[in-house]
Amino acid sequence: MFETEPTTTALLLAAFGFLLLLSVLFSRPSERIGIPIVLVFLLIGLVVGSRLPEHFIDFEIAFRIGTMGLVLILFDGGLNTPFRQVRQHLAPASLLATVAVAGTAALVACVAWLLGLGWMEALLLGAIVSSTDAAAVFSSLRGSGVQLRRRVGATLELESGLNDPMAVILTLTLTAQLLTGAPFTPLAFITDVVVQLIVGLAAGLLIGWLGTQLLARIRVPAAGLYPALTLALALLAFGLPTMFMGSGFLAVYIAALMLGNQRLPYRSGILRVHDAMAWLAQISMFLVLGLLAVPELLVSAGWRGLVLALALAFIARPLMVALCLVPFRYSARETGFVSWVGLRGAVPILLATFPVLAGVEGSQELFHLVFFIVVVNALIPGATVSWAARLLGVEKAGRERPTPVLEINAIDSLPVQIISFRLDPAAMATGNRAGMLPLPEGADFLLLVRGKQALPVNTDTVLEPDDHVHIMVKPEDKRAVELLFGLREED
Repeated sequence: MFETEPTTTALLLAAFGFLLLLSVLFSRPSERIGIPIVLVFLLIGLVVGSRLPEHFIDFEIAFRIGTMGLVLILFDGGLNTPFRQVRQHLAPASLLATVAVAGTAALVACVAWLLGLGWMEALLLGAIVSSTDAAAVFSSLRGSGVQLRRRVGATLELESGLNDPMAVILTLTLTAQLLTGAPFTPLAFITDVVVQLIVGLAAGLLIGWLGTQLLARIRVPAAGLYPALTLALALLAFGLPTMFMGSGFLAVYIAALMLGNQRLPYRSGILRVHDAMAWLAQISMFLVLGLLAVPELLVSAGWRGLVLALALAFIARPLMVALCLVPFRYSARETGFVSWVGLRGAVPILLATFPVLAGVEGSQELFHLVFFIVVVNALIPGATVSWAARLLGVEKAGRERPTPVLEINAIDSLPVQIISFRLDPAAMATGNRAGMLPLPEGADFLLLVRGKQALPVNTDTVLEPDDHVHIMVKPEDKRAVELLFGLREED
């Protein structure tokens, strides 16, 4: 055994490295044709899995990898979500993440029942495919270059971050019902869901607050230890509430939301590391879950999966989104786009492993049915996201804010930050000399990028349209500088 083990381990690592390399290389072509990158990862896993020995990856390993991956993805999403966005759009996003998820599950279950599934199996299937996937949604948006109005983009982002816990709770509860064979009691079911949400929310708030206090008070000897510390908080945020009947996924997102909106030491380094871990988690999740699928079972699930995917995209999702957004006066175009961009990804496939691991009868067929639904659902809306945004007129006016080419990396939290702009012709600063602009005290130009040239800025420099300007500013003066350089709130 010992003699073969180094070779076996080397083979596994080489295989994973090869799959990872393929996934990254294929990511750029997938963006150009509008297919979600994560779907490419999934299909690579499916193709390679059909050539590997049986049980090369089992459901238990996939479940653990998938759970860890989802924790990292949700934590990264929470770190990058500003409180201002949450305050403005929390109410509609929360309804979409709870009521719309439950309603979508019920409507899909009705269609599944009409196709021959039992009621409990149909409800379980509906719960599994009820939530959208943030990774699939925003990889499509980034790949197409679409810039959404703030209201639409923020609603989609918050919903995607918040709705996974609801789907997980519904799936676990219904799986337990199928295992025990106990009669379904709506009151007990609703009580269980509410308890898990409350415990998860409380745990997320507590761990998030403790994490902010810890980061504000301790100093570590190396900058690389700060991402290790925030990773530890992410794992604790998931593990502790899960052991006490709470939603660990909700706790992870809430804790990250609190941490991300505080002044963190070595902030840019922390965000960069978690972004890299989230991408690695996405690739690993989709590859491993793709390895589990059996092509023959996917073919047998084809006609049912196609009908259910179409019902999900054209009936269940649009109807529930429309009902939930009515109180908030979203326009018909905004509602239509939010309804359409309801892409499914690794989360439903991960949830479909729950009944398999629990030993639910017919769970293998259910897993492949979910797999087929996810692929079809990601393809149909996924390849038309940019077309739908233009058709429905939900793209924002103005120009995209460039990715900063300057940043500050420091172990200690500094009282300044660098913000970057691409000047719009209508901006107040455009056409004026840099020395004539009423910058707040302590704010200063660091660099101007014009075309492919990096230029210093002096008092006589005239700012031109499309200039990339990088300015050092105190956090409390950020809004004033943004208004001066033309950034504005979008409807």
